Amino acid sequence: MSTQHETITWIDAPIEGCEIKTLPQFSDERGWLSELFRIDELPEELHPVMAYISMTYPGIARGPHEHREQTDMFIFFQGDFRVYLWDARPHSPTYRHRQIIDIHAGAPVRVIIPPGVVHGYKNTGTTPALLINCPNKLYAGWNKQEPVDEIRHEEDEHSPYVLS
Repeated sequence: MSTQHETITWIDAPIEGCEIKTLPQFSDERGWLSELFRIDELPEELHPVMAYISMTYPGIARGPHEHREQTDMFIFFQGDFRVYLWDARPHSPTYRHRQIIDIHAGAPVRVIIPPGVVHGYKNTGTTPALLINCPNKLYAGWNKQEPVDEIRHEEDEHSPYVLS
């Protein structure tokens, strides 16, 4: 069953609370190192409680979805991605803003996405791409005993959140 949605005209602009940061790489003859995050750089409410790695095949998209309470901290570190963000928070000063970010292999990027910001990404490259997510909430709660904090939009054919 699908639901009808109003047509939304998105404003292409940055979204309050979303942080996009290219991570410095420290290189030498052995390779490179990049700090994904430092606890002293993040507000306490964003401190990660778990981490996972995800591989996405070329041309494949994940999302769009959003969280009621969870903040995601994605680190895109191998491959080419297009990241989509939509501010669906009615009380946000950037409500109805859309932000699209192209991330290319060779420069790790950290993207922090607060609750209520719909997000998705697509592997725009020709090889599998990798990312790490370090959210501030446990998936399905402690011992996976709680409802999953996720609102999925990918199967709604009338969704205003479209990954192109």
